[in-house]
Amino acid sequence: MAAPYDLRFDCGRICLDLLATAGAPAERLTGPESLTAWLTGAGVVPGGAPPDGVDGQWVARFRELRALLRRVVRDELRGRAADADLALLNAAAAAAAPPAAHAVRAADGTLVRTFPEPPDCAELLAAVARDAVGLLTDATVRGQLRECAGEGCSLVYLDASRGRRRRWCSSEVCGNRERVARHRRRTGGQGVAHGTHP
Repeated sequence: MAAPYDLRFDCGRICLDLLATAGAPAERLTGPESLTAWLTGAGVVPGGAPPDGVDGQWVARFRELRALLRRVVRDELRGRAADADLALLNAAAAAAAPPAAHAVRAADGTLVRTFPEPPDCAELLAAVARDAVGLLTDATVRGQLRECAGEGCSLVYLDASRGRRRRWCSSEVCGNRERVARHRRRTGGQGVAHGTHP
């Protein structure tokens, strides 16, 4: 079942899941509702405690952070990110303390994560920026960064597979497209493959 707004949460880190909201085939952070869905789906905020006051400014600020993360992550994959971009990332991470989650009892007695007060935009941006700093400075995790080999796919993900041989962001999406394309090349384009994603 697709996530709301075609959001993906399978890249392996919150900051990489934010990168997955951009680009092909379309912008996924289209407004306050989609940003709220992303914040909840990515685990930045607890599902039962969506933030208050999410508006167009929040969307613009998360898109700005996403653009910065895209530059830093891609430049690091290709060699070295610009010092100016790293300074901007560090500033975003230090701009506010990420909200402190509390464990509280739900009506059924289970423990759930919540915030004692609704977080503001700067706190949530800082949480995502700190996730990126953690990713980029952990040599083991950073070594798992991969770009999807799927044609037209721009996703970056963590390859935690055995042998580190994963080629696609998703076997069901880009991997399936590659298998269909390979089949069509072998058969000269005859026949229709079933189960492909648009």
